[in-house]
Amino acid sequence: MNIIVCIKQVPDTQDVKMDPERGTLIREGVKSIVNPFDLYALEEGIRIKERTGKGTVVALTMGPPQAEEALKEAIAMGVDRGILITDKAFAGADTLATSYTLAKAIEKIGSPWVIVCGRQAIDGDTAQVGPELAAWLDVPQITYVSKILEIDEKRIKAERLTDYGYDVVEATVPCVITVNKEINEPRLPSLRGMMKAKRFKPEIWDSSSMDVDRKYIGLEGSPTRVIKIFAPPQKIGGQKHEGTPEELAKIIVKKFEELKII
Repeated sequence: MNIIVCIKQVPDTQDVKMDPERGTLIREGVKSIVNPFDLYALEEGIRIKERTGKGTVVALTMGPPQAEEALKEAIAMGVDRGILITDKAFAGADTLATSYTLAKAIEKIGSPWVIVCGRQAIDGDTAQVGPELAAWLDVPQITYVSKILEIDEKRIKAERLTDYGYDVVEATVPCVITVNKEINEPRLPSLRGMMKAKRFKPEIWDSSSMDVDRKYIGLEGSPTRVIKIFAPPQKIGGQKHEGTPEELAKIIVKKFEELKII
């Protein structure tokens, strides 16, 4: 059984660049980090193996060749296997094309038990890849997981955060879960792990390595289109008013009337 953790290398928030013609992030040659939410996914994947004494933890990522560094970090933490999906044919993929490609990779890996994803990636903040991955694989999903209560070869029971508290959800496996940072505290790499990562060479898969339909991959397989890129307008200073509560209430009502809110 495989515990598959999908991770993503994202641009450092201090070094973000955009391609104005394609409307996509420029990833090649840009300083990158492992998506912070994916560190919690890696930790939870390792903990599932430690807790049950079963499974092989596989880190899976899609990106340019430099994404190998993300897999090295995963190996240093204690992951057993790392796979890099890289090909210019995958460039410019939106969440739907990305989840399709990841799903095809998981089908090739085989024997999935639980697929763990971070809640969302900080470069897009869509939180769509995990749910879309479950749809492509036709398996159950539990999103925003804050705690795994039970897991065995047949089912998983977990707490998921909501705006009003939390739900307890049970699903059959294989299952996709997306995790919040409340679920654990990612471990620091051990010396043994760092030595293993130094020697690590990922398995590299391209578009010819998997049974993919090219109309669903990369920029051409992405229904999402960025029409325009622009900097947000500069914020202007606010207004300060003093007075009694009654006077301030009148000022607020007048301002709402001017703005035609009321």
